[in-house]
Amino acid sequence: MPIHYYCRHCSTKMGTINDTVLNEEQLGIHTLTNEEKQDMVSYGSDGDIHIQSICDDCHEAFKKNPDLHQYDYLIH
Repeated sequence: MPIHYYCRHCSTKMGTINDTVLNEEQLGIHTLTNEEKQDMVSYGSDGDIHIQSICDDCHEAFKKNPDLHQYDYLIH
């Protein structure tokens, strides 16, 4: 079951982990609240895990322009 990471702000694919023996604790998912898990983690019908995070470009954009937080999607 691959684990795919995407940016929640620009939808850029950030990477994939193909290790089938990782669990939620090893990924750090266990530290998220139920609401955060619901917003950030989804499970595909094929067993893949999709995690929404933030890419470096969006992180830098938010640091330089905090008013960008009002937008759901960023293009850079």
